Amino acid sequence: MVATPIGNVGDLTQRALEVLRAVHTVFAEDTRDSGRLLARLGIRARLAALHAHNERRAAAAIVRLLAAGRDVALVADAGTPAISDPGAHAVAAVREAGYEAVPVPGANAAIAALSVAGLPGPFAFAGFLPAQPAARRRALERWRSFPYTLVFYEAPHRVAATIADLAELLGGGRTVVLARELTKLYETVHATTLGQAAGWLAADPNRQRGEFVLVVAGAGEPAAATLAHDGERVLRLLLAELPVRTAARVAAAITGAPRKALYAKALELAGRTRAGSAIG
Repeated sequence: MVATPIGNVGDLTQRALEVLRAVHTVFAEDTRDSGRLLARLGIRARLAALHAHNERRAAAAIVRLLAAGRDVALVADAGTPAISDPGAHAVAAVREAGYEAVPVPGANAAIAALSVAGLPGPFAFAGFLPAQPAARRRALERWRSFPYTLVFYEAPHRVAATIADLAELLGGGRTVVLARELTKLYETVHATTLGQAAGWLAADPNRQRGEFVLVVAGAGEPAAATLAHDGERVLRLLLAELPVRTAARVAAAITGAPRKALYAKALELAGRTRAGSAIG
């Protein structure tokens, strides 16, 4: 399992170079991209495809090569294989067949972003969120109360929508570090809040280009009672000016308290207010 550069070819390790020169076959997610890298390095290893649509067949081919005494390398398009890329099934198949899967570590976008994020561990690597808006929002609901740092990957054409959902569902006050085009010519690392990130992206169209790592501060571990108290306090203020549903949504974004619980509380408070007015 050979890590390849995520942008700067100089990040390829000496060990990775030696392994790629020595193996009989290099399995790659995209043989065109990997072929260009190998050609640049002067490596003439045989290339074969292993991607999401053929991984089981490719894993069987790897096992056959190992059984014939051949050494095989698996690479991703960029970074460490089997991290938000195919490869995990192949590793399991190799191990089940009695052969060894050996890591040759190197570049990894998530770790690179974490190293410059300035946010504490532990962390959870969530990878790519679902592309469909409804599925993405459901996934983020599951991460809402996670207390530690979160790491997401995102494509340029979805990053603005994902940032908007993160701000609404996790709370606009959380720190986010947007790491774009890491190790490449236009590398950008920008720390802001989820509430301000959309404006930063929109201020320059170039900021929405390239592959993104989004490092988001966790929810922390406040006592449930404190969180509920803060949510209700903000909710009471908002209900004086906003409809129930809107007040609940905004209070959740500000405090990080669960939106459903705030909506139920908003209905209760609005009901009390109407009852009080009727009696008066």
